[in-house]
Amino acid sequence: MTLITTTIPAPRAPHYSLRGVMRSEWTKMRSVRSTTWTLALTIVLTVGVGLIAAGTENGHWAHVSASDRLTFDPTNLSLTGLLVGQLTIGILGVLVISAEYGTGTIRASLAAIPNRPLFLAAKAATFALVALVVGEFVSFVAFLVGQAIISSPVPHASIGQAGVLRAVVGGGLFLAVLGLLALGLGSIVRHTAGALAAFVGVLLILPALLPAFPTSVQHAVSKFLPTTIGSAMTTVNPHLGKGASPTFSPWTGLLILAAYAACALAIGGWRLVRRDA
Repeated sequence: MTLITTTIPAPRAPHYSLRGVMRSEWTKMRSVRSTTWTLALTIVLTVGVGLIAAGTENGHWAHVSASDRLTFDPTNLSLTGLLVGQLTIGILGVLVISAEYGTGTIRASLAAIPNRPLFLAAKAATFALVALVVGEFVSFVAFLVGQAIISSPVPHASIGQAGVLRAVVGGGLFLAVLGLLALGLGSIVRHTAGALAAFVGVLLILPALLPAFPTSVQHAVSKFLPTTIGSAMTTVNPHLGKGASPTFSPWTGLLILAAYAACALAIGGWRLVRRDA
């Protein structure tokens, strides 16, 4: 009697590519109402606030002092709405990951994608692409609409002037990187309210507290703040007046902001690997 034996190969572990996981993350993002509403608010508020600022300047120009006219920056004026847009894009960045913790769907996501660093990297890359597209769109639209509203004798800017294209593109980049910072905070805190509080604290509360410190401390710290970096990136006509805080160059500031986002995502990824969902 001959005994025939067969060897059944062990099942191979599933292989996940970054592109494939990004597709699943995009499906999750676009199927949630909060994504649509938050992006719509980012567009409407950023463009709307810039339009109001440009229209208001038309009425006030006759009363503007000579020194203020010399330092007037029409590009920065039309991008004023980015101050509001940074809040809405930050909210979306937090919700992209904190909502999964809040609803418990993070367990299903990690069961489907056991490679946790890959999961977070795909989520961050997907969000970064969406935030970059929306950020550049609102930055260019806000600039074009704002310049169309500005009427003579108020000076206006064109995209071909020195520094203008850099400022407009920089506005979109600023929103995208700031959104990644918010996503990183969401991955660290894992709770929507707590992560939003941390984001608002970095964005608004720290600048509000700085005036309580000596001028030397203000100048040393303020240039590292995201709001200062964003202002420098969207400014064409920088003017360091008396008492004004120094700033980094636009691209240096962007690298610093990107380092903040990378650190937050790295810490969030470490927590994701070390702790249960």
